[in-house]
Amino acid sequence: MKLIGPFSQILTLANLPLKGRISDEQLEIISNGGVLVNSEGNILEIAEFNKLKTKLPAIKVEEIEEPATLIPGFIDCHTHIAFEGSRAGDYAMRVAGKTYLEIAKTGGGIWDSVIQTRLASEDDLVRNTVCRANRHALSGVTTIEVKSGYGLTVESEIKILRAIKKANNQVPADLISTCLAAHMKPKDFDGDQREYLEYLIKELLPILEAENLAQRIDIFIEESAFGAEQADVFLESAKRAGFELTVHADQFSTGGSELAIKHQALSADHLEASGENEIKLFSTSDTVAVVLPGASLGLGINFSPARKLLDAGACVAIASDWNPGSAPMGDLLTQASILGTFEKLSLAETLAGLTFRSAKALGLNDRGVLETGKLADMQAYPCTDYREIFYNQGQLKPNQVWKRGRQL
Repeated sequence: MKLIGPFSQILTLANLPLKGRISDEQLEIISNGGVLVNSEGNILEIAEFNKLKTKLPAIKVEEIEEPATLIPGFIDCHTHIAFEGSRAGDYAMRVAGKTYLEIAKTGGGIWDSVIQTRLASEDDLVRNTVCRANRHALSGVTTIEVKSGYGLTVESEIKILRAIKKANNQVPADLISTCLAAHMKPKDFDGDQREYLEYLIKELLPILEAENLAQRIDIFIEESAFGAEQADVFLESAKRAGFELTVHADQFSTGGSELAIKHQALSADHLEASGENEIKLFSTSDTVAVVLPGASLGLGINFSPARKLLDAGACVAIASDWNPGSAPMGDLLTQASILGTFEKLSLAETLAGLTFRSAKALGLNDRGVLETGKLADMQAYPCTDYREIFYNQGQLKPNQVWKRGRQL
């Protein structure tokens, strides 16, 4: 057991709603606070530092010597960081005026990453994933969802998911695997979209369960990937097999989020094309609306309607979509700060979207808030006012990060 502190401010994010609007006035801020952590890495108590020290005079103290503001560790609930290669060529075509679909039709896009990732060894993918996860952890991201989806054969998808599982044992952050074998129909598959999805259901899903490689299934519902009718059958089959669901939805056209909500998916992600009908559906659903500002920045398209979703009462999470094509930046704090500026999100709403609301998108209830019983996943910034974190739009980075109470 140890006491960590004192912190100029601790933002616990306790007692905030899972859905809808949040004002900054609702934030609980503890001045000159300390965090009492047990040997398992769980929070025992948060209170004024000197009060805790007086109550426990023999306690081991991890002294914070400089002014610092403490917040929960970020949870990035949508990434694609298990990949090989670069898509700088896609970027050059995109800024020259080519669309996402046009680039894909010329051999770029997802298929380019598939070719490069298939050629990579499992050890290569482990190293790549570890490197990116460590960069994320040092930026305060203590839980990272990681998708497969650049293999598109049973063998290659299993290779990627095994690499993610091995990487999880080599990094401080928790890596949460998601199988996105339904990213697109591979060009070398001898059959149509329906037959490819049937192939995944029969050949891949049983291996995922047998090897405990992923408990989550994702599918990309879009013109360049899979239609709603095909996805409907696939999601129902995955759900019957006991997998949790998430969906790439409404990126360029609508329909995906409605299907995600129908199947009670944990989340529907992207939503750049979502309109009033979709917003209304989210308002009465427990499916988390995950917005991905990195994709909007990378593709030069509108941000997801985060403000309208919150005003309607939806649960909105913010994730990086870190991937080699549309969102190569991978800087979650910068992306969230920019999204907040354009969508007029309160700092409390942005913080919630990066922490406990993202935890809900992953089905996790043991993190994202600093309170008794939760994981001591925390990050401290060299400032005395939490508003500086977003004011600096990602340029102020945490100088201390803890995972389960252990400082990285």
